[in-house]
Amino acid sequence: MPEGTGPLATFQSIGTPGGIPTMSKIVIFGAGGRAGRQAAAEARRRGHEVTAVVRDPARYRDVADVVAGDVTNAADVAALAAGHDAAINAAAVYGEGTDPDAFFTGAAHALVTGLPQSGVDRLVAVGLSALLPAADGTPVLDSIPAEFRPFCLAHAAGLEVLRTEGAGLDWVYVSPVGDFDHDGERTGRYEIGGHGDLAVKISYADFAIALLDEIENPRHRSVHLAVA
Repeated sequence: MPEGTGPLATFQSIGTPGGIPTMSKIVIFGAGGRAGRQAAAEARRRGHEVTAVVRDPARYRDVADVVAGDVTNAADVAALAAGHDAAINAAAVYGEGTDPDAFFTGAAHALVTGLPQSGVDRLVAVGLSALLPAADGTPVLDSIPAEFRPFCLAHAAGLEVLRTEGAGLDWVYVSPVGDFDHDGERTGRYEIGGHGDLAVKISYADFAIALLDEIENPRHRSVHLAVA
């Protein structure tokens, strides 16, 4: 519930069901990554059944209920999401030998096609703070080093697919206001903000709370939501 009155509204999750009931089924694409793992853990903590989708299950033997799937393939998305109540997309690629633009646009196309086919309406997608405006109105992307810009622009292309082709899907694109605190612990609180600030950090565990709150009690739709 909102507890702040400034430009950042503070929320404390209370685990109250809203958009979906407790003991629902959530499919999480990219469940092997840091954000995906924490989202799966938070969902299970709240009593939901989780299907954890990764590209190569053999690499994630420590992930419960893991299955193989390709988030860039609409048929895979539809088949894996069938029978679920909501979806989280935390899948990403980065590094040598990858094509981020093909991946993020392909994933967005597959999700806006496959999820409605499966009967899943709600999608919570993990996004990037570089796509937010800074407090002075300039794009945060302008301050990103050149070597990281292709990855950021690929994320932007995927978001544009959601905006232009996702009318049949109840989606929200959620990013940190700035960056992740890789060693941060779960506090149970987070803030909603509109501007990007790379100095602001949030733990993966608290970020996961925001993701699950947007599934259980959707407050934002068809927007880029920033949390800190």
